[in-house]
Amino acid sequence: METAAQEYAPNIPLMIRAAWERLADRTVLRYTDEDDVWHDLTGGEAQALVNAVAKGFIARGVQPGQTVSIMARTRYEWSIIDVALWTAGALPVPIYDTSSASQIDWITSDAEVSMIVVETSHHAELALSVAADPESPLKDVLVIDDGVVDQLAAEGVDVPDAELNRRIALAGHGDLATIIYTSGTTGRPKGVQLTHFSYVRHTVGIQQELAPVLLSEGASTVLFMTLAHSLARLVEVVLLASGTVIGYCPDSRKLVPLLGTFKPTLLLAVPRVFEKVYNSAEQTAAAGGKVKIFRWAAKQSIDYSRARGTSRGPSPMLRATHALAYRLVLSRIVDVLGGNARWAISGSAPLGERLGHFYGGLGLHVMEGYGLTEVNAASHVNRPDVTKIGTVGRILPGMEAKAADDGEILMRGDMLFTGYHRNPDATAAAMVDGWFATGDIGTIDDEGFLTITGRKKEIIVTAGGKNVAPAVLEDRLRAYPLVDQCVVVGDGKPFIAALVTLDAEALPGWLKGKDLPVMTVAEAAAHPVVREHMDRAVERANKAVSRAESIRKYEILLDEFSVDNGYLTPSLKVKRATVLKDFADRIEQLYTTRKA
Repeated sequence: METAAQEYAPNIPLMIRAAWERLADRTVLRYTDEDDVWHDLTGGEAQALVNAVAKGFIARGVQPGQTVSIMARTRYEWSIIDVALWTAGALPVPIYDTSSASQIDWITSDAEVSMIVVETSHHAELALSVAADPESPLKDVLVIDDGVVDQLAAEGVDVPDAELNRRIALAGHGDLATIIYTSGTTGRPKGVQLTHFSYVRHTVGIQQELAPVLLSEGASTVLFMTLAHSLARLVEVVLLASGTVIGYCPDSRKLVPLLGTFKPTLLLAVPRVFEKVYNSAEQTAAAGGKVKIFRWAAKQSIDYSRARGTSRGPSPMLRATHALAYRLVLSRIVDVLGGNARWAISGSAPLGERLGHFYGGLGLHVMEGYGLTEVNAASHVNRPDVTKIGTVGRILPGMEAKAADDGEILMRGDMLFTGYHRNPDATAAAMVDGWFATGDIGTIDDEGFLTITGRKKEIIVTAGGKNVAPAVLEDRLRAYPLVDQCVVVGDGKPFIAALVTLDAEALPGWLKGKDLPVMTVAEAAAHPVVREHMDRAVERANKAVSRAESIRKYEILLDEFSVDNGYLTPSLKVKRATVLKDFADRIEQLYTTRKA
């Protein structure tokens, strides 16, 4: 791992400034107005706006090293404010836009945040309720919707360029760039400390490995993952420093139409988005009485992608059937994704081999990746030239990985966090002889490709002593269009079972496709035809595992799992511990009501 200082920019804002100066007359950022019409900012315009806002922060008294929080959806102002704070020498501390007052209170108190920039009046009310506590360090609340970008620019007009240039050069490689609080599936969020070098080193390595994706002429993507999440934050920095055109989508409900007008070359998403696109396409086909054709086409796509990964390649017959499937069905899905997408990167949770090959057969090169906030969000990713679907790829430059005796993946290197903020005990507990213990179980093959099989804490050990990784079954069952979420259970029990929630959005189309009347989720959960199809879905999922690992019983919950009710993290991961606790009675009933 070469880490010679002269190879890298001194800090994040200087790295981004260099890119924007090079692209002064070319579009780097795009955003929509209330009519969903795209507007462009060139590199020169973006840099001028960042400079003006940074001067505004300086005029407001923001000091070098001061923590300032940002709480907003993914919009272009987020990036402008983020880079402006770095330019002013400050440490941006993201807060999820879905956070409660108590979560805002915890982060601002732990990180000693006195100023927060929020998006809406609702966010402002929450922040002001926290600031009202005399023990809170929070004092200043700025609101994007109230025009804070223009306001800051106006306030900073008298700050000289010399002061701005002094501030932007203050941070060095070893200085903290940010504190990112893990959304966490269990316990109180911990503040992960990441340095400027972690980002600039990571950016150079990612650009080297993904050059065709990021640096090709016309490279572009729609960014909709919440920028409070470590992966989206890293992606933001890499894209800004690469000159990849970013289109911002604050409202995920508008994602599909915005993909159609933006036409990105790269898709960045969590697996649930790829699942939703697939399930929605299947539901549309079912509503039109063409579900069998869709499933046939999906099989051709998957078989074609798998065959392309072999030395012999697809047979002439498979090429012909795939071409027909593409013309009849698959091309429509490509159009939904904007028509120009060639690359896709999936992270934050396992995508699954089936979906990887499905999209691969559409001509979309899906590169699944892996990482945790503590290693700056991405440690592994498949490459444009070498991909193994079903794995999360090889280690990125600047990092090392190995598997411990129990299968836990350990990592160390340039992107490793400096520790948890004000929590030395948690930092020490996360390290094993200088290696960060990820908590994930996996294998590394002879070519260095990592496969994650599950979380160490989530491995289920049945009463018979069988170790079961729930992710495989959960992925398979979520693939069924009617299923929204699935939690496999059975720790210390005689067999494996599952808690399932229905997808309320997909339900009307599914019912129509089965010639069934309109029903509520509760009515559908009890309907014999729905149960019959769910039984079949469970049977199909069970084909991926042994008899001892298979789901014997399941329960359909009427409760939705969402970020708002606390069952999903903001990155849409199920909070397993919360589900197991809150539905303990329902789980127990699975093992006491009748024999499996």
